[in-house]
Amino acid sequence: MTETSVVDVNDIPLSLYIHIPWCVKKCPYCDFNSHELPMDSELSMYEEYVDALLLDAAMQQPLAQNRKIGSIFIGGGTPSLLPIAQYQRLFTGLRTCFEFAEDIEVTMEANPGTLEHAPFAQYLEVGINRLSIGVQSFAADKLKVLGRIHDPVQALSAIRAAKAAGFARVNVDLMHGLPQQTMNEALEDIQMAHDAGATHISWYQLTIEPNTVFYRSQPILPDEDNLADIEQAGQSLLQQLGYSNYEVSAWAGALDKPCRHNINYWQFGDYLAIGAGAHGKVTIGRDDSNSSDVKDKMEEGLLVASGIYRFSKSRLPKDYVVINPDTTEKSDIRQITPKMVGWQAIDQEELVSEFMLNALRLHGGVAWSLFEERTGLTLDSIAEQVNSLVKQGLLVNSDTQLQPTILGQRYLNQILRAFL
Repeated sequence: MTETSVVDVNDIPLSLYIHIPWCVKKCPYCDFNSHELPMDSELSMYEEYVDALLLDAAMQQPLAQNRKIGSIFIGGGTPSLLPIAQYQRLFTGLRTCFEFAEDIEVTMEANPGTLEHAPFAQYLEVGINRLSIGVQSFAADKLKVLGRIHDPVQALSAIRAAKAAGFARVNVDLMHGLPQQTMNEALEDIQMAHDAGATHISWYQLTIEPNTVFYRSQPILPDEDNLADIEQAGQSLLQQLGYSNYEVSAWAGALDKPCRHNINYWQFGDYLAIGAGAHGKVTIGRDDSNSSDVKDKMEEGLLVASGIYRFSKSRLPKDYVVINPDTTEKSDIRQITPKMVGWQAIDQEELVSEFMLNALRLHGGVAWSLFEERTGLTLDSIAEQVNSLVKQGLLVNSDTQLQPTILGQRYLNQILRAFL
């Protein structure tokens, strides 16, 4: 493939992902990197973890290459388990390490369990300005099957409390296609989330993933015809309620806007990542002062050339927070060293499929110019595949926009196969 001459890193937005790995209880459908709280957990565990996060951030600071952080997403696990005092310490440290954009979006995932989080107003004071509340369903029997520890009353209360505390942006996660779920139950979940004050709804189908309890002991789910009917009816209701479907499962309300952090993922932007099992992606510029600065500061010779890199951190919290005695004469302070377990350049052959895998999730598409800006490849390198997909009616015929047609939205896998 032919490369363009320069990828200007300054044109690529930068985000930060923070992973908090603990849950009160592991849900049977969950394949995320989450771990049940140890029975003998102590407050020092949280303090050591935040120490590791801050050191991790400091180690990645050169990767920012003088860019501001435009969005932060705190995921898990259950991030609301981390005490508010540790969030105060974390954000104080992050602001000394990175420059935040003035209009930065900071999202935190939270579970409705009332004993799991601080008063919502305290999160606002720290700088968190968007909540994503993992409700999944408002039906008590469905919550029990899903292994959730909250009940419908707590779910409604959490949404209302967040709004009352001053959160203008509140996403509610909902699942459909649940065991023995009827269409009316799925639609009622959407209506209740809206009525409670959700400004954004993530509405996605339950899927059975490997390495989960549901995979080993699969529940009976609605058949394909019922799933299709539920999905169609749910989409119709969301539209009637004023929500806009900008991505496969993401719906922004009339008074809200798309999640900036996720948009950056889908537009193949850059994101740093701290925390156990966190994954990041960063572009290193070609022969400029920023890239030279990065190469001087990064350790272990990870950066040997310009390019686009993916990296990850140790998955288990005990491996991420490695405490070693400091044997220097100055002190015996413990050193906490987060491990980098993956650092790999994305090959040119993979860049196209990586870009398309993300960009085609957006129903409105992305500008074709982003393909060259984010990958360093020319449009000529994929012209044959694009023309073929346009003829098949899967991509919109546009000189300015990469966008799936309505038919293409249904057959995204077929489009992606063309770029493999």
